[in-house]
Amino acid sequence: MMHTTPAFDAPFALGMMNLGEAPDLQRPAALADWIEARLDQGLVWFDHADIYGNRHCEALFGEALRLRPGLAGRLGLITKTGIVTPDRDTSAFGVKHYNSSHAHVSAAIDAALERLGVEHVEHFLLHRPDPLMSAEATGRALDDAIEAGKIGAAGVSNFLPEAWRRLAAAMRHPLQAHQLQLSLAHSTPLFDGLYDAVIGDGQQPMAWSPLGGGACLSGALGERLESLAADRGLSAAGLALAWLRALPGRPLPVIGSLTASRITQLLDDARHDLDRATWYHLLETARGHEVA
Repeated sequence: MMHTTPAFDAPFALGMMNLGEAPDLQRPAALADWIEARLDQGLVWFDHADIYGNRHCEALFGEALRLRPGLAGRLGLITKTGIVTPDRDTSAFGVKHYNSSHAHVSAAIDAALERLGVEHVEHFLLHRPDPLMSAEATGRALDDAIEAGKIGAAGVSNFLPEAWRRLAAAMRHPLQAHQLQLSLAHSTPLFDGLYDAVIGDGQQPMAWSPLGGGACLSGALGERLESLAADRGLSAAGLALAWLRALPGRPLPVIGSLTASRITQLLDDARHDLDRATWYHLLETARGHEVA
């Protein structure tokens, strides 16, 4: 079966981490309505991971897709594996750890497809770098899944260049996406070479915690965003996301809100293109000092 992967031209992706905590979306019919409304707005990317809600978020999303099968062909799915929580560690230690083994990755891909009720996800990412990773074995698991049509592309999250390049060198297919922590409150990747390496290696950047877990909207930075956003007819959060989208490579913010009105506001705000001087002014405010 041929699959057409949506382009990364949406203003942001919708993160499903908090889906299990949204009381209005626990019924499959209500969630299907919510998904359809987002698709009608042009928001096609939905970001999952197997640890979100201890797998419940993927399962709940899958129930909605099964109820309304026509939705699956309109959206793009991202999901991740690699983090083993203490309650899922089968050893005597009950220790949180990372697992990028061939067996774990292969099984995780099949399990995600089963929970989501689909035959294919567009992007499958390794959630955290694993110092014990065998690049050859992990790469083979990802390559085999791509060639079997189970995943459109493989990617990584939170990796450093040395780790992802070791994996990429062992694979037949390129790593196409990278989720990294990036926001006005966490701009370090822009200055330590990480972000340049991501886009230089041809990976689509996705910014998790694009509002810094709320840090962007508090303190002096929050006040400045509020003031500038009000002058421009935007929300403070919308201006913070515009700051991210101004970067080369146009990173895709992954927002955590599931509230329809807030999503609509951020979508309206996405029309705003940030000028260079404002971009640097916000950076200076966030860092507390001017650039060198």
